[in-house]
Amino acid sequence: MDFRIFTEPQEGASYNEILAVAQATERLGFDAFFRSDHYLAMTGTGANTTDAWTTLAGLARETARIKLGTLVSSVTYRVPGILAIQVAQVDQMSNGRAELGLGTGWFEREHTAYGIPFPAKRFGLLAEQLEIVTGLWATPPGETYSFTGEHYTLVDSPALPQPVQSPVPVIVGGGGKTKTPALAARFSTEYNSGFASVAEHAARRDRLLYACEEIGRDPKTITLSVAGGTAVAATTEHAERRARAADNTLDAMRESGFVGSVDEVVDRIGALGDLGYSRIYFQVMDMADLDHLDFLAREVVPRVTT
Repeated sequence: MDFRIFTEPQEGASYNEILAVAQATERLGFDAFFRSDHYLAMTGTGANTTDAWTTLAGLARETARIKLGTLVSSVTYRVPGILAIQVAQVDQMSNGRAELGLGTGWFEREHTAYGIPFPAKRFGLLAEQLEIVTGLWATPPGETYSFTGEHYTLVDSPALPQPVQSPVPVIVGGGGKTKTPALAARFSTEYNSGFASVAEHAARRDRLLYACEEIGRDPKTITLSVAGGTAVAATTEHAERRARAADNTLDAMRESGFVGSVDEVVDRIGALGDLGYSRIYFQVMDMADLDHLDFLAREVVPRVTT
């Protein structure tokens, strides 16, 4: 079982604050540091704004071991050729530690705030971007890549720079019932089932297995992962304070999150493991609470990995 830290810096975190969490993530033995890819706080109020891939490029030079990625980048922010270059360069800068989560995007208000086009139909953009980005990375040195689709056209791209990893891990996720599992089966190395109850994670896994069967892909070649809001502590009162720091409550987070006591969180992870999920993203909203990461590493992770 892999354990990753997942953050939401758009809620108000500078690069230095993000760096502190990433370095704690590495020091405490977690597998990866991931961040959302947003330009506006969900409340729409003022907060620090940082670009995800610029941030990850910096972290690539200031960490040594952890994987670095997005959960998830929106296809509306970058054209696929530029995205492929950015991720490949972060992969080079980190010596092969970049991972790309890619989705359709959903937060219209941030697009309006920054003048980013927000088409009503975006699934076609996602399908073409996945094909282009993976196609560019798979192009042998010295050859060119071309693509003609409904949304994008590339002519004789030199497909440079090339990433260190082959392939770069690609994460597709969400709760879609047909299109999302089909894209995950076709393009992803990891399917992230998102935020959901254990029963719903089982249903989403089954839809992915069916999509893999439809195209003849071995589902064992896709890592199954989940994300969940996290607020865990030695006492219920302390866990509740951590939930409130994320503008939430334990009761509201319990169905889809990793909250409450160590025993509760360990039991939930065990139930997900029984379903075949092998990667957990602890969504940590209070980025100043580094003790939370320490508690997870010291009290939760050893209970699941031993």
